[in-house]
Amino acid sequence: MPLRQQIFEYVRSHGSAARAEITQALDISAGSVTTLTADLIAEGVLQEIEDTRRATSRGRPRVALRIVPQAAYVIGIKLAFNKHSAILADFTGNIVATANVPSDVKRRSTATLFQEIDTLIALVLSDADKPMSEVKAVGLGLPGIIDHDQATVTWSSLLTDGDQDLPTEFKRRYGVPLFIDNDTNMLALAEQWFGEGRDKTDFAVVTIENGVGMGLVSDGQLYRGSNGMGLELGHTKVQMDGALCRCGQRGCLEAYLGAYALTREAITALDIADATALKNDDILETLLNKAKAGDRAALAIFKRAGRYLSVGLANVIQLFDPPLIIVAGDRMQHEYPYAEAIFKDAQDMTLSTRSKPCQIHIRAWDDRVWARGATALALSFLTETMISGHTGATA
Repeated sequence: MPLRQQIFEYVRSHGSAARAEITQALDISAGSVTTLTADLIAEGVLQEIEDTRRATSRGRPRVALRIVPQAAYVIGIKLAFNKHSAILADFTGNIVATANVPSDVKRRSTATLFQEIDTLIALVLSDADKPMSEVKAVGLGLPGIIDHDQATVTWSSLLTDGDQDLPTEFKRRYGVPLFIDNDTNMLALAEQWFGEGRDKTDFAVVTIENGVGMGLVSDGQLYRGSNGMGLELGHTKVQMDGALCRCGQRGCLEAYLGAYALTREAITALDIADATALKNDDILETLLNKAKAGDRAALAIFKRAGRYLSVGLANVIQLFDPPLIIVAGDRMQHEYPYAEAIFKDAQDMTLSTRSKPCQIHIRAWDDRVWARGATALALSFLTETMISGHTGATA
């Protein structure tokens, strides 16, 4: 990473920093810091501010540096089954505006998907009273298999067609680059930039929603695999010839853990007569409430799903040995039945050392965090192009 980008990233991660701090933290000369920060100030991406953290009673106030928020704006978008979300963020990564639109759980064409994206962008720009001309990049997260290098959606449960080149069509519509990735990778980026992973070089994120996903940060970098199929935890096999997964295969982990899987079991176990008249969320809410009330059938569904979750988490620990796994998703906003027992069982199924066991944390639910991770993807691109001088890929 070029030295000027290291300086910029240090300032962004700390909010503000004095030149002396940067010199010490990056182990570089004071002269280099002075020269490079002067360039960044001249380019309008850094500015000097009074360092209130080190206020003195006499003499000139100390000076710190911070990023100029208005230097650029990005939009982050998360596409999902029940609701799409968008965030407009400034160059520091702070949220300027948000927008949400309802989503149909059914698959749709790429043309329909772009109509939904158009609506989201119009809403978030209107909320911030900003023109699209001030937006320099857009990040997009969606479920499925994403070929990050080729910038194509190989397969997504949201789309009827595979191998879709979304960035090219987006650039034609808006004139700015679109960067796409698996939605769980977006969540991992959000944790790395803004959450529990901010001070960690290695951690994993496991999501449990309509499907099951995983993101992994290793040595400070997001791991994607060679063809975008790495870390598809939900499609690892836990039962040969088992339950039918929405991917078309049988025995996948998410066929026992995903919201659609629990809904499928709830309709039968709870004897729901007219399930077609109910939304999946309503069925799951009924299932959860019955489990909390002690209903044996509902408890059995969660207990069975919990055993499979333990297996999935144990495999993550055994394969990657992360110091932290963050478990997140829509259902984590509730008190998930058997959570403590699930995590203990996962630990017991591994060979991990007892002196330093993997920490498993539940993330408090905030549906904006996915879209915020997408802003981080866009900001990463801008940092490379505006700060380091690299042109980077178009997606």
